[in-house]
Amino acid sequence: MTGPRVPSRLSLSYGIGLALLLPGVAIAQDVEGGTAPATEPEPPTETRTVVTATRLPRPLRDVPATTVVIPRAELERSPTLTQDALVRTLPSVATFRRTPSLVADPTAQGLNLRGLAPSGVARGLVLLDGLPFNDPYGGWVFWRALPRLGLDRIEVVPTGGSALYGSAALGGVVQLFSRPITGPVLDADVSVGNLGTGFVAARVADRWGRVGASLEVEGLTSDGYRIVPENQRGRVDGDTPSRHVSAQARVEAEATDHLSLSARAGVFRETQNGGTQYTVASVDLAWFAASARLRTDAAGAFELGLFGRVQHFAQDRARLTPDRNFEVRSALQDVPANDQGGSLVWTGPDLTLGGTHVLAAGVDVRRSNGRADELLFPTAYTPTTLYARTTRGTQVSGGVFVQDLYTVSPALEFAGTLRWDTWRNFDGHLLESLAGGATPSTDFEPRTARQLSPRLAARVRPLDWLTLRASAYRAFRAPTLNELYRPFQVGTVLTAANPDLGAERLWGTEAGVEATGPRGLTGRVTGFWNVLDAPITNVTLATPLPDGTTRQRQNLGRARVRGVELGADWRLSRQWLALAAYTFVDPVVTRAPGQPDLVGRQLPQDPRHRGFLAVTFDDPSIVSVTAQLRVFGPQYEDDLNTRGMGGAAVVDLFVSRHLFWKVDAFGAVENLFDRQYLAGRAGVDTLAPPFQARVGLRLRDVFSESSARAAPGAPGR
Repeated sequence: MTGPRVPSRLSLSYGIGLALLLPGVAIAQDVEGGTAPATEPEPPTETRTVVTATRLPRPLRDVPATTVVIPRAELERSPTLTQDALVRTLPSVATFRRTPSLVADPTAQGLNLRGLAPSGVARGLVLLDGLPFNDPYGGWVFWRALPRLGLDRIEVVPTGGSALYGSAALGGVVQLFSRPITGPVLDADVSVGNLGTGFVAARVADRWGRVGASLEVEGLTSDGYRIVPENQRGRVDGDTPSRHVSAQARVEAEATDHLSLSARAGVFRETQNGGTQYTVASVDLAWFAASARLRTDAAGAFELGLFGRVQHFAQDRARLTPDRNFEVRSALQDVPANDQGGSLVWTGPDLTLGGTHVLAAGVDVRRSNGRADELLFPTAYTPTTLYARTTRGTQVSGGVFVQDLYTVSPALEFAGTLRWDTWRNFDGHLLESLAGGATPSTDFEPRTARQLSPRLAARVRPLDWLTLRASAYRAFRAPTLNELYRPFQVGTVLTAANPDLGAERLWGTEAGVEATGPRGLTGRVTGFWNVLDAPITNVTLATPLPDGTTRQRQNLGRARVRGVELGADWRLSRQWLALAAYTFVDPVVTRAPGQPDLVGRQLPQDPRHRGFLAVTFDDPSIVSVTAQLRVFGPQYEDDLNTRGMGGAAVVDLFVSRHLFWKVDAFGAVENLFDRQYLAGRAGVDTLAPPFQARVGLRLRDVFSESSARAAPGAPGR
């Protein structure tokens, strides 16, 4: 790879799970023996800044919260093909199911941090340069809509973040940052692989004085694989092909020495097949965002952000015979949605009062609107048979926060944050069409709710090699329009919506220690304890509904999610780096009114045990190789813990070699030993991805003045 090397992964007390899996995670420390890249000096790791944990630029080493950074070099060396697969390599990050977005539509790709009640709806917030990227209707994430060539780094804060970010940040925040616009520059990737996989991406950027612009495009095609196990497969079961194309343009301008402006727009198109003729889904998405930042000497800095999006999600559902030899369409569903919003954040100048205070305050607002049009194909018709249904609703939310970062001394810092939110659901409506001609309708009562979210964190460094961190917080998540109004089906299991859902609320705490030793050895331990009140869960009904629905979304009562993250990494030499991590999560239902059988059960869709091991050899004059082992324990598909799925150990591999000029050749393998394991058991068993391999070429910095490569042993590798 051409260009400067950057630390592979920066970790800030990421506890027992410094996401050791990606090639070369770097810690918040200097690495002995490292040399600066040939093209530009690499700043010491502890001077690097992160933004997400405090909503302000802060040195990584000083942030009083668990934070992980996956920098640009890690993105390039990862063997993963999609963004969700990339973030899932961190030990405390998961999506709802084990299948990646390559073979699963976005409704199964909800972000889950630290085992906090996984579901198709994300319990973590995804940001793109500070603005929300979660779906406005369902809360899920269109991971493939974010071209990887345009990303500079990913920051992950796996702890309650509502005090800064409001509802969607119940379990934490994942933020993606765009690459700085320099130029002229042209980057391109092209690769092919088994399973009919083809990938192409390009990015071009340039700068003209105070103005810069970039354009990124990406396309992917895959034939997928037979997702149903052979012993359950019938004549209707085939591969799971998918396609996507995306494009994003961005413009930045320094209007004056104190005022900077930026704008971006993007489009995305995705089609997927779930393995049969009538299990298909598609997404069409277009979005726009703009921001302005004003810096003043006396009053501090002001940053304004605006965004908007329109999209259309469509899904077909199927009804199959028990032997899976015959299939008919059971439903068509179209979900158009849109949202608009904005935020204004003020950061004050430093204040001196018993130390240094940095005050920040902000306000944000968001409006989401969506509709679900559903056409049903029942097995038989009577005058009361339901054959069409339309639901709609609108949600408006807003919040205001204030934060004080109080540095008593270099060894002691506190962060106090308080946020107040309100949201209102209105215009909720259900229209049903019956075969006999009747069209009953229901208007749902508007509902308004409010929430206060505090957070207090501290960072103590009694010795230069020892850092202690602790925090306590309260967070919440309001139900999405999808949960309130849209029913859905996975396999043969139908789940009903629930317009009476309330917000989920979380109380939690975490504490961690990070220590650096001789010879580049670093260890971390972080423990966390969360209590989730009224989590929205797909509950199995004692008696099915008239249309055959067997589950319904309900506020479940209470769950306790506690655990510990352990991590260690060791730079054996300039070329060799070894990393290991283990995450234990104990998610248990502790109270379930009306569902006593659920008490003591493990929350579904997340294993208690996850482990990672990665070994990297990186010498640009020879080859760069990363081998990683991902291990995860058994988990359950359902809330009653009757449908178990075994654990697995999966090996991935990435190899790259410089060829000539600015061209590298690379190879990537996921599931090297073709380990077969279950991804879901929703009526029919489904398999996780098999052996996937691809080879390709990379072109980097075509128009740059230098083609110098990073020196071996650059910090973090």
